[in-house]
Amino acid sequence: MKFYIATDHAGFHYKAQVIDYVRSKGHEIIDLGPETADRVDYPDYGRKCAEAVKADPGSFGIVICGTGIGISIAANKVPGIRAATCHDAYTARMARAHNNAQILGFGERVVGMGVVQSMIDAFIETSFEGGRHERRVEKIDAIDAFYKKEA
Repeated sequence: MKFYIATDHAGFHYKAQVIDYVRSKGHEIIDLGPETADRVDYPDYGRKCAEAVKADPGSFGIVICGTGIGISIAANKVPGIRAATCHDAYTARMARAHNNAQILGFGERVVGMGVVQSMIDAFIETSFEGGRHERRVEKIDAIDAFYKKEA
């Protein structure tokens, strides 16, 4: 699998560990920044990751800020992207199985590295179930399409 990763300053300290962990599982991961822990704006990096995932079908993303919320919201503004803020392996698994999420979001200030590793494992190991969930994901995509036409 191919992953893109982006953080803000509040998620920066987990980034190197996450990159190493994803690579240790045999996956490719591309660092989209930032380069330092200097203060930056999470919307810039959430968007950057979402645009990279959208431009590279079949790829996935990881976004990290203090809580995971803001950077995931920003990523979700890119039409067709489903970024899920997760807090444990169960929510990461459900994000993939039920919502076909392409981006895993979490907060450095919220979860420890052991939980992060379990979320990454769950995200990697889980496939979209389709079935009854397909219709719901299609409805989410229809919302994107509706507002894209309106713009």
